[in-house]
Amino acid sequence: MFIIKYKNIFLAIGVGIMIISLGLIFGLGLKPGIDFAGGSLMEVSYDNRPAKADVEAGLNELDLGGYSLREADDESGRDVYMLRTRALSDSERTSVEETVITDGSGGTITRFTSVGPVIGQELQEKAKWAIGAVSLVIVIYIAIAFLGVRWPVGSSVYGAITVLALAHDVMVPTALMAVLGYFYGVEVDVLFVMALLAVLGYSVNDTIVIFDRVRENIIKYRKEHKKTVNAPGGITREEVTYSFNKPFGEIVGISIKDTLLRSINTSLTTGLALVALYYFGGDVTKNFALVLLAGVIAGAYSSIFFASPLLVWYAEWKERKNKK
Repeated sequence: MFIIKYKNIFLAIGVGIMIISLGLIFGLGLKPGIDFAGGSLMEVSYDNRPAKADVEAGLNELDLGGYSLREADDESGRDVYMLRTRALSDSERTSVEETVITDGSGGTITRFTSVGPVIGQELQEKAKWAIGAVSLVIVIYIAIAFLGVRWPVGSSVYGAITVLALAHDVMVPTALMAVLGYFYGVEVDVLFVMALLAVLGYSVNDTIVIFDRVRENIIKYRKEHKKTVNAPGGITREEVTYSFNKPFGEIVGISIKDTLLRSINTSLTTGLALVALYYFGGDVTKNFALVLLAGVIAGAYSSIFFASPLLVWYAEWKERKNKK
């Protein structure tokens, strides 16, 4: 299959994507939302939204320190201001509300969230633990699922390659959020972590489907050879060896071909649903849908064009090493 034939090209593209993503993540950084950084978030809907400069002029008189005022739209199409500040006391919150709701604007406070810095730090730690725990469970599952696979690579290699593919799938949406945060002020929050966890689950399923077919085809294309061996003490035992009708690269290519249509259809239908969620959902779910969409696209590439070719590349490298 052409994917295996040109595996070095597809692997280079995958590695390039990972390097670029890492560069964007560490170079631009992520902009933490209120869930992680702490502070207050106020959403104000208007019938007649006042000019941003006028609202900012009023806020500057309140000695809030640094703040962020962003224009948006709510689910009903009303004009909205999203105001992010440090954690506010009750009196400061009242002053802010009086400032942003001007006469004749028809303003309404539709959402107010306040998170202390300690809670924000705790959420960060829990998010890291959640992603780490899910990744560990995935590795254990793959190691158990492919326990009987020994040719031409062991079950641990399947697990390691799956983890690399998952890293690829998580880096892409994370890099996207770094770019959006740097240029448009988009913040990462708990929904972002939930989206990454969903990407992990989706991507590992896509990769395992192909790897499982590889395992089935290894059994399908092997020949069993039995011979009786005389052991010390006059004991005889039966020894079983295997030979294979096709090279491993061809077996993987057949496995990709067997599952390609399913993988494309699954990614396409999931992607269409996420596009609909992005355009027709509310502002709260837009970033969630965008992260998931980027992860699904990255996962579709990695499972077909990265993980499987990497499996063949490693098997060939191992074979060359053993011949030396």
